[in-house]
Amino acid sequence: MTHTPAITGTGVFTPEQSISNAELVAAFNAHADLFNAENAAAIAAGEVAAKEHSSEEFIVKASGIESRYVMDKSGVLDPARMYPALRQRSDDEPSLMAEMGADAARKALAQAGREAGDVDLVICAASNMERAYPAMAVELQQVLGAGGFGFDMNVACSSATFGIQAAADMIRAGSVRRALVINPEICSGHLEWRDRDCHFIFGDVATATVIERAEEAQGQYFEIRSTRCATQFSNNIRNNNGFLRRSRPDGVADRRDMQFMQNGRRVFKEVLPLVSEHIATHMADEGVAADDLKRLWLHQANKSMNDFIGRKVLGRVPKPGEQPNILQDYANTSSAGSIIAFSKYSDDLAAGDIGLICSFGAGYSVGSVLVQRH
Repeated sequence: MTHTPAITGTGVFTPEQSISNAELVAAFNAHADLFNAENAAAIAAGEVAAKEHSSEEFIVKASGIESRYVMDKSGVLDPARMYPALRQRSDDEPSLMAEMGADAARKALAQAGREAGDVDLVICAASNMERAYPAMAVELQQVLGAGGFGFDMNVACSSATFGIQAAADMIRAGSVRRALVINPEICSGHLEWRDRDCHFIFGDVATATVIERAEEAQGQYFEIRSTRCATQFSNNIRNNNGFLRRSRPDGVADRRDMQFMQNGRRVFKEVLPLVSEHIATHMADEGVAADDLKRLWLHQANKSMNDFIGRKVLGRVPKPGEQPNILQDYANTSSAGSIIAFSKYSDDLAAGDIGLICSFGAGYSVGSVLVQRH
């Protein structure tokens, strides 16, 4: 017997601290001035390039981002540091990612009318894990008091949708009854805040989604009608950090490629057709026409990218509310972005309404989830 999977609850953990574009620009420009002063001779000799100033206008035009939430702003805004200052936790304390993820998970469970003990699968799906092992999902399982089993999943910005597909498939097959897909994203930790081309992109957040058998839902829910994932290798978005770093000759150097890097122009050119075609094909195979789609919850990386995909998928400029953006407040939160948008802008859909959650990013990867309100 197969079961119909459904999303019955979502939750969002939002950090208390936020950084406006004005604050970020002031810190970055102070850093640039400090760098240029310290390297004046090398800059004059043409050996080192001077750092240009950033601006609020540049950031908004490039991304549509106006602010971002972070776990620590003091370290990020220190011109001599420019990265988070997070305290070392003892082995007896919950990790930071587990703490964030558990908060989002409890909110999702409350919406679904469930207790953590009702869960028999925990997937921690995120672009970076706080440690290699033990799995973050197993720690989250313990912190929450969930049953069953857990495992980690990393497909960069598509981790949440890939996690939803994995959970939905197991529910269909009957191997689990109820799952939590949790996406704790501390993107401030892997961003190079000293790089003008990307210093404004990311923010921190955690999201969680409860997925269970539709016939067991406690209230309204979104049936997961269909899921589809695809990958195509590219290192145009990459982070080369890893456990072999110290084994290589330059392993101790402050290598730029050990943080987030991307070739923005190539990403824009190559990812947009891939995502647009993926969504269109998924919808066509499921007999869903553009006019049937009430809402698009897209990955929140760049406003121009989302506007392009919305026009391609719908065949017209999306009406207000059809393709909600949250990146102006949250910035790019990697895998969590589309789930934030879904969580905040789905309650108003009526029974029978169809929507699509889609994420895309490094890999390249793209995942789409067709849902219908019940």
